[in-house]
This record gives sequence, structure tokens and C-alpha cells, in this order.
Amino acid sequence: MIEIQNVSKTYKGGFQALKSVNLSIKKGEIFALLGPNGAGKTTLINTICGLVQPTEGVITINGFDSQKEYRKARQLVSLVPQEIMVDPFEKVLDSMALARGYFGKKQNPELMEQILKDLSLWDKRDEKLQALSGGMKRRVLIARALASEPEVLFLDEPTAGVDVELRREMLLIVKRLSEQGVTVILTTHYIEEAEELADRVGIISEGEIKLVENKKDLIKRMGHKTLTIDLQDKLDSVPAELDLEKLMLSDDGMSMTYTYEAGGNLGITRLLGKLKDAGIAIADLDTEQSSLEEIFVELVTNSNNT
Repeated sequence: MIEIQNVSKTYKGGFQALKSVNLSIKKGEIFALLGPNGAGKTTLINTICGLVQPTEGVITINGFDSQKEYRKARQLVSLVPQEIMVDPFEKVLDSMALARGYFGKKQNPELMEQILKDLSLWDKRDEKLQALSGGMKRRVLIARALASEPEVLFLDEPTAGVDVELRREMLLIVKRLSEQGVTVILTTHYIEEAEELADRVGIISEGEIKLVENKKDLIKRMGHKTLTIDLQDKLDSVPAELDLEKLMLSDDGMSMTYTYEAGGNLGITRLLGKLKDAGIAIADLDTEQSSLEEIFVELVTNSNNT
């Protein structure tokens, strides 16, 4: 659906916001673009949408060149921007109708009603935007983007500063759109959103794509698991015969932790056998896996240090 080839963006003054970005995004997938502030996320999105002209490189959307065939490419795309930009004197329903009209589409009252109900805005449809709270205005931006029935939807920090209810509604809407074949590109500081929603994850830092990988594969490859072993009896130290297992004893001596690679050879059965042979009685076991956020922080930190 989206093909980005050697795209760079250098602003006046010499600042290079994007550096030879190459990226392919499939139809119907949810792609999470993650990176620290100033990494180039918004610049990349705005460049794909045609709001920023690349210094070099080619972007195609469903086969249409975003510069040479701008109208055809742009008709496929809707953007929910990070900033709240609305006409304060417009009514909610009129704002949606105008947004749909920009794309040359006939009005569809049934669709408008469904979108507004999905976003808990139906009872606000005749109110002026200036009367709405910040969270409600954010909902209107999302409603405007959906009004054109896009094939590609960009969500640039869509739940920043909104309430928990809207965040939950957004997750459901994004999942439903993906099931309908809409391609969704999401940038977010809420890493748990990407972890719950995304099919693939892209890491961008200092204008460069550092990594693109299936979310589950990334967590499996770079994540770690921690096995917590609760003991029935207190230990003063880890027995010598278990020292090579890199077990960490808690301060109170009532539990031990064992860390191993998520995709590696676990050896848990062998470890438990050794504990039994050492006469250590186990009260309980608990396993935790590193989150996408922890992996992201590690990746960005490592890339900035190299």
C-alpha cells in the first residue's frame, strides 16, 4: 500500500530530518512508528501525506506517486494530526461534511451518524467546536479523518491528552478498520498501545529507520523472560552447586530470580531439577516477559551510543 524509497528531507539551514528512509507497509496492516521526540516521526508522516515535500526519494501510495500523481494518492489518505486544528465556529456535523466534501465524495448521513456514535459524539453533532473540551475536539479530528472513508489512516499521537474512555474506543476503532482492509500507521508515546495493536513495529531515531520487524518476533528475539521462584524456606545464600545458573537471591531470602532470553533454550526443567536435588522446596513460580517499551528504550539507547 505504501512504498518509500530513499526518502530524505533537509530543511533550510541544513537540518536533515529524514535520512534515506526505505519502508514498505502492507495493505490492511497496523504499523506502529516509534521513536523519541525529534526522531522524525511527524516529518515522515507529513511527507507521505504530501504536506511536506521530500528533498529526494520516491513515495507511492497504492501505486500512485505522491508527487507526480498527487490527487490520486492523496484521495486514499486521511490524517489525524497531533495538533488540534479546528474552526471554532463550525458545528461538529458540518465539519465532518466539509471534510468529506474535500475528497469529492457524496454525503452519507448514515455513515456520519455511525462514526459520531462510535466516538460518543452524536449528542454533540449540532454544537460549535469552540464549546467542546480538548478531548472532544480530538474526537472530532478523528471523526473528520474517518468521514472520507480512507484506505490509509495516519494517527499521529491520536490519544495524547485524551481520557481513558476515548483511548479504549480508539483501540476498538483501529482494530475494526484494519479488519475492513484499511491500512493504519500509528505513532504514539503510549508504547502499550503499539504493543496491543501493531502487526509490525518500526523504530526511527535521528531521521533514520533503525529497525522494522513483526511485533511478536521482535519481542521474542530481543525480549527477556524472568522466572521468579518463591521458596518455602528462607535461604541465606544460593547453594554453590547452583551458582552457575546465575540465580539472584532476594534480600529477604524467600525468592530467587532467573533471567533468560525469550527465544532461547529455556532449560527451566533442568533448573527445577537442580533445585530439587539441592533440597530447595518451591512455593510458587511466576514468569514475566519484557515489554515492547523496554525493548524500544534499549534499541534507542544503543543506537544513540553507536
